[in-house]
Amino acid sequence: MLKVLIVEDDFMVADCLEEILSVAGFNVCAITGNVADAITLGEQHAPDLAVIDLHLNDGGFGTEVGAALCERINVGVLYASGNPDDPRLRDARGAACIAKPYSASSIVAALHAVSDRTIGRAAWSELPKGLRLLIA
Repeated sequence: MLKVLIVEDDFMVADCLEEILSVAGFNVCAITGNVADAITLGEQHAPDLAVIDLHLNDGGFGTEVGAALCERINVGVLYASGNPDDPRLRDARGAACIAKPYSASSIVAALHAVSDRTIGRAAWSELPKGLRLLIA
């Protein structure tokens, strides 16, 4: 069972995402909405995957979390943003970005794609709706 860290400043979204991922067989190890806690929880739990919102409630950016976690642990980072073309994502450390709003099936498929990319499996020929791979 893959462990997932959720970094989302809207706790209603985070709660729904936790439910979706749990039903899909993922183990949500922690949820937070700010940079410092996300980095700490990532180091403590060493998740396989992280779903990270781009804009966080402490005024920080999810790209800060992605960069820190990718340096410290082997984690597949999936950013989630209402603006998937945000310039911050151009050089972001991570595997992909999914556009908000996303469906339950799209986020689950996106996490599987990120997991595959993180462990070096061949890329999918058809990506889930709203998913864009980042240059790694």
